[in-house]
Amino acid sequence: MKASGALAPALRDAARLVARVGAGESLRETRRAALLDLTHGTLRRYGRVQAIVSALSSSDRADALVEALLWCSLYALESGRYAEYTVVDQAVKACGLLERWSAKGYVNALLRGFLRRRVSLERRLQNDLQARYQHPAWWIERLRADCPSQWESVLCHGNTAPPMCLRVNRRRTSAERYAARLAGLGMATRRLAGDALLLAQPVSFDELPGFAEGEVSVQDAGAQRAAACLDLAAGQRILDACAAPGGKSAHILESAAVDLIALDIDPARSARLAGNLERLGLRARIEVADVLQFASTWRGAPFERILADVPCSASGVARRHPDIKWLRRERDIARFASRQASFLDALWRLLAPGGKLLYATCSVFVQENDAVIDAFVARAVHAERVALPDAGASQWLPCAEHDGFYYALIEKKA
Repeated sequence: MKASGALAPALRDAARLVARVGAGESLRETRRAALLDLTHGTLRRYGRVQAIVSALSSSDRADALVEALLWCSLYALESGRYAEYTVVDQAVKACGLLERWSAKGYVNALLRGFLRRRVSLERRLQNDLQARYQHPAWWIERLRADCPSQWESVLCHGNTAPPMCLRVNRRRTSAERYAARLAGLGMATRRLAGDALLLAQPVSFDELPGFAEGEVSVQDAGAQRAAACLDLAAGQRILDACAAPGGKSAHILESAAVDLIALDIDPARSARLAGNLERLGLRARIEVADVLQFASTWRGAPFERILADVPCSASGVARRHPDIKWLRRERDIARFASRQASFLDALWRLLAPGGKLLYATCSVFVQENDAVIDAFVARAVHAERVALPDAGASQWLPCAEHDGFYYALIEKKA
């Protein structure tokens, strides 16, 4: 059990962040461990904590901050990290820290009511799809249609803490040597494909030996497929569209001596990309521009490889960014698919004859993946979908080893 001293301030701060997400804002980054646990843990429980508050509340209270405090407190109760009496006591104290003094009795009564009625509530929640699977109803129904044999597994993994995977910089060391170095420090790993090492237990960046010196990066195993699936060779001209913060660009440069342009519309994220490449001892030309603008104004030589890591619903990485489940709407999927099609059309003009374009998303929805690619291949001149070089499936679904990613390789026939 954790000590209680800092729980009330952490509940206060978590409630403020979660309330902002409920109002439509993205979750702000935080490095405070207790706050990170409370916010992410609460947001992963999308419909569950809402359903519990609704079931136990005797009145329609419109105070979003108090509701968010209750959601965070319910997560804290169910996490097992704190004694039950501690959570109730600290939640009541958090009311005062939030200047919601009149809500103290309400918060106390609801949390104690949850503890008394937990078993009967659990039976009731099993009949509520959003509460049971902790995802929006539309998300659940879409997965049932797209992944009829695996939808429950996808939802289950979407509610867990994500794995931590490392990408060893092969220009500076090897996966074998780095794994042995970690083992000497008591950090167990498991070797995955290529340069990937899966940590048995997540650690902070500053605990990774050689991180500052560029020996290793943190990157999901699913994201590491991009470099392997681009069919790289030395000397190729490559465009990484939507490149920031640069994990895939860096892996490409670690894998082959190529001429790379890393393109992204966001100046701040592009600056992060530049910093990441500098740490790893890698060089690329960084362009800050919109994909459509870049494609319409490019006058240089065509590219032999293009990575189209397009904007998407991010449904495959929702456990890393649990606010996505609260913010995304079903209508967004069609909007993303339309934008993805526009990006493909624009980038196709920049691809050299005989070149290959790798389409990538971190989505698990067919409308953003196979449907986009099938329509593109049907309309684009000289476009042919070819097998992925790693011989893997196009769609990787979230599991204990990696997040959900989709890849499709398209060749421009000469």
